[in-house]
Amino acid sequence: MKSTAAVLLTSPGEFTTATVELDEPRQNEILVRLVASGMCHSDDHYATGDLRPKVLPFCGGHEGAGVVEKVGPNTEGFAVGDHVVMTFLPACGRCFWCSQGKQELCDNGAQAESGGRPEDPSSYRLSLDGKPVGQMTGLGTFNEYTVINTRSAYKVPKDVPLKYLSLLGCGVGTGYGSAVNAADVRPGHTVIVMGLGGIGSAAVQGAAHAGAANVIVVDPVEFKREVASEFGATESFATIEEAADKARHYTNGQGADSTIVTVGRLQPGDVTAAMESIRKGGTVALTAVGTFQPVATELNLGMLSMMQKTLKGVVFGNWSPFVSVPRLLDMYRSGRLKLDEMVTRTYSIDQVAQGYRDMHAGLNVRGMIDFEK
Repeated sequence: MKSTAAVLLTSPGEFTTATVELDEPRQNEILVRLVASGMCHSDDHYATGDLRPKVLPFCGGHEGAGVVEKVGPNTEGFAVGDHVVMTFLPACGRCFWCSQGKQELCDNGAQAESGGRPEDPSSYRLSLDGKPVGQMTGLGTFNEYTVINTRSAYKVPKDVPLKYLSLLGCGVGTGYGSAVNAADVRPGHTVIVMGLGGIGSAAVQGAAHAGAANVIVVDPVEFKREVASEFGATESFATIEEAADKARHYTNGQGADSTIVTVGRLQPGDVTAAMESIRKGGTVALTAVGTFQPVATELNLGMLSMMQKTLKGVVFGNWSPFVSVPRLLDMYRSGRLKLDEMVTRTYSIDQVAQGYRDMHAGLNVRGMIDFEK
């Protein structure tokens, strides 16, 4: 079948609309009609060239929700009409990491950037003019329809509106988990969140829900500082230096208990500043993504060791998507998690490039493709 998708033809480049061909779903695969897709900064890294697709053309998008239209042969657990949230980290359930309950590190995830299938990175389900099209993390949710592996799908109740649930597949789980898992925020803590995009706004909610007394947001964009309090921030500043000074004010000069780095494009100076902002025994949760090339970063190693500071890498909030999605969904249903408020603008499938221009201009907390628009 044919479908309209937003693809990269070059990297660096801009997403452009194209008509792609979809294969039929095979065993353990489903065909999904998209209802909505979040526009995460990670997709933009492929457009800017920070990350390079293994295959071009490349269909972006890894934060989607939709309705199952077709189920591959001999595929259990899914039926036509099911509502699903797509998770960008496939989980096999059997590898070394999955067996320890750390599905976010599943060996299948190592194939996610191939653009192919998690079990066979050389196999593709989309094509354009006879050429294979890579799918972002095997999903490619910037597409009216997509074929995905069931290891990347979580079935959700039909009585919950699907549109905003798409955010659970990446940004919300990543940000919320960065606070409650990676940063281990506790009641009474002072927390700094660097960057208020989709992930940052979820991290703020996680810190607030965990009982932090002070949740301090850093963002150079005035609009984002103005809306930070809607997600639970107690204060916001334009620079990390101002935020760190405020954190020291609350902690008798010690610094924040934790700093969560959720900036759009990670720079070496962000790591340095974050490490300097925390107290002895504090934690920096490094969630943001920059280039995958080696870069020089200045750290005071004596401070790191003698003050027992921790620099911790974060993947999907350091928890399994098959744990986070149902928990966060229940919080959303009960009104304790804000998803709708995170989406500040919606776009049609042919407006993806404009959506990312708006993101760079600081106009969005989270942009979303609304396929029903």
